[in-house]
Amino acid sequence: MAAVVFTALVAVFTVPDLLFGLDERSPFAQLVSFRPWVLAGVVALLVLLLVVMVFERRVLPFVAGVLVVLLVGCGVMLPRVVPDPVPTTGTPFTVLAFNTLEGGSDVQQLAALIDQQRPDVVALSEAGVPYSDKLAPLVAPLGYHLHTSIGPRRRDVGGVTAVVSDRLGDVHVRIGNETSSFPYVELSGAGLGGMRVVAFHSVAPVPGSVPEWRSDLALLKQWCAGPTPAIVAGDFNATLDHSVLRNAISGCEDAAAQRGAGLVPTWGPTPRSRDLLGPQIDHVIANDGIAAETFEVHDIAGSDHRAILTRLRLPH
Repeated sequence: MAAVVFTALVAVFTVPDLLFGLDERSPFAQLVSFRPWVLAGVVALLVLLLVVMVFERRVLPFVAGVLVVLLVGCGVMLPRVVPDPVPTTGTPFTVLAFNTLEGGSDVQQLAALIDQQRPDVVALSEAGVPYSDKLAPLVAPLGYHLHTSIGPRRRDVGGVTAVVSDRLGDVHVRIGNETSSFPYVELSGAGLGGMRVVAFHSVAPVPGSVPEWRSDLALLKQWCAGPTPAIVAGDFNATLDHSVLRNAISGCEDAAAQRGAGLVPTWGPTPRSRDLLGPQIDHVIANDGIAAETFEVHDIAGSDHRAILTRLRLPH
């Protein structure tokens, strides 16, 4: 009985997303973001139990329980590090997503990345009119125009901006205000045809904001389960370890996971902590057979996020 209770306790902290949706509540909503490091702790615990078992065979049930939890946790993450076959057909479509950290990131570096990679759409979180006004004159000569989800009197932190290549023509822009804090930008028509491209930002699951986080992520269903092709990019403030996100994007594929890069960190309060411990909370997802050919991360000064760049293939 003691081994069962011990195993259950380890499972609660390791795979709460598989236990009655515990990860939809604090503190598990925050803890599950760092599952790779939690699993490292489980490995250390297993090694300790194995050492003890050399002298005391009665700990065998504890070893078995911890081993099962470890295998289940690794099994959940495994699909994200095994790349899918690289798509070789279809129309290329490049998406860049980046959180500017309240408009404080280096606008020159962002413009240089856009110049180098020439994405079709850029999804910027925490970028309102002040940041857009700085970026627009740098990318307009490159053939881009901008659409921002909030008015000029609001600070950058509340805004989402879509930077759109002129190659796509006069796209239709819809601002979605269903989110709790950050209105999104939905693009359709013109060169996008029947496809929709969305620049999206969810609130973070900090204590006190978890219900709003759940409701924000639930909005992703309208595109992933919708009848039309869709690409959604931005800061989701959730990893694929969150059952809330997995359920919301059922019908979509995550670009990083498709390329076996589903554990590459995209956020951290400092560059060092991001590289060592950071979760992947920035995503590009797509439905309708749209597949990722490449996935990259790029560092831009002034932000606690990395920019993510993916080259997709749109089915003919």
